[in-house]
Amino acid sequence: MPELPEVEALREFLDTRLAGRVPERIRILAVSVLKTYDPPPEALLGLPAGPVTRHGKFLALSFGDLHLVTHLARAGWLRWQDALPTEPPRPGKGPLALRLALDDGAGFDLTEAGTQKRLAVYVVTDPALVPGIARLGPDPLAPDFDRAAFGALLGGDRRQIKGLLRDQSVVAGIGNAYSDEILHAARTSPFKRAASLTEEETDRLYEAVREVLGEAVERSRGLAAGLLKAEKKSGLRVHGRTGEPCPVCGDTVREVSFADSSLQYCPTCQTGGRPLADRRLSRLLK
Repeated sequence: MPELPEVEALREFLDTRLAGRVPERIRILAVSVLKTYDPPPEALLGLPAGPVTRHGKFLALSFGDLHLVTHLARAGWLRWQDALPTEPPRPGKGPLALRLALDDGAGFDLTEAGTQKRLAVYVVTDPALVPGIARLGPDPLAPDFDRAAFGALLGGDRRQIKGLLRDQSVVAGIGNAYSDEILHAARTSPFKRAASLTEEETDRLYEAVREVLGEAVERSRGLAAGLLKAEKKSGLRVHGRTGEPCPVCGDTVREVSFADSSLQYCPTCQTGGRPLADRRLSRLLK
């Protein structure tokens, strides 16, 4: 799933590509992606492109007084083309969900792989009208997201810190991959309760949030959209690396599986050398 660093890189990429251009055609190939109907997508046509903004994992492309907002979800992606095909795309079972063509022949496709269709597109007069944006917590890379603000978010919360970091109403933009990376950098167990963190542990976690996300944004900056997925994967230390050696201590990266996701961690760095219980694996072994 694209998270804050990749969406921020897409924002910068689109901000430069769309400047001065005007949408000429828009085609919705998968009706399920469109979450709003008034104004219709066609209302964007002929309006000059303005700034592209990011709200957590949401992208908002401005055209005149309107905004095309998208959330790429788990398997969605944006594919830019300097010269879009001239023939109309055919609706069907393929990954293409939306195509926006600009007045000079360039444009982009929104695609979604797999069978779980969660890609979302909205056309609104204000990004804040999108329910998911209205519920967002603070952006962890915003200048005013300081240590005091972070501590206030954690104070008294009894949830496990992994789940809390992924809660978009608490902190916007962090998902499964970067929460693993942040917790590894902070030397913190994903199962630790937020309310039980000491001041020192909270300090480490705050610094890890800023550093891990900030460094990922810098690595992605200036890359073409098609290269961002590979860059994300290459920069991950523990997420998606079950069975590989931890790059910090050399211990084996372990995994805990859930119904629809998994987390990765290093026992030596994060849990005092103790493997965490994997309930799904335990059931399989019985």
